[in-house]
Amino acid sequence: MTKLPTLTAYLNAMRKLLAFILQIPPIDPSTHLRTTFLLRLTGDVMTSVPGYPPQMKEFQMLLDFLDDLDQAWSAVLKSQVWDPAAGEGVDVIVPVDEIIPGNLPMRSSPVSQTERTRLHSLLVTGTAGLEEWMTGLNTSEEDYQMALQRAGLLQGFDDLFSATLSEMGT
Repeated sequence: MTKLPTLTAYLNAMRKLLAFILQIPPIDPSTHLRTTFLLRLTGDVMTSVPGYPPQMKEFQMLLDFLDDLDQAWSAVLKSQVWDPAAGEGVDVIVPVDEIIPGNLPMRSSPVSQTERTRLHSLLVTGTAGLEEWMTGLNTSEEDYQMALQRAGLLQGFDDLFSATLSEMGT
């Protein structure tokens, strides 16, 4: 359904979108916007990737992107700002001399239970969809798990979204 001809092109486009979304600060009223956009991107990725033919040469790039998405969700769940240089979330620190008495305090609303439930559902169903998709990999009569093991990628796929799921307590 996408106009991007290869999984590599698709992931490159999604990486730019992810970087843009992560620039949204985790400070109200923007907090909900960042979560909403990241949920949308996650849903799109998890449903679009299986639309491409599975090719071993693209799996490392896919794994790297999904790891970035996992780190992004971990930061969002912790209400952290994104440090693009480090590729991780960092706590918001407001110097005392920048706090103006009488102004409304800065707030960061946590991810709602509804959004957490939606995220959990996207990750579980999306991961199952990716596993089913990988069974279509042409691997010379060995199953896709053996091919991933041989390529050194199996552990990465087994650990998909481990930081996010851990942060959510599941």
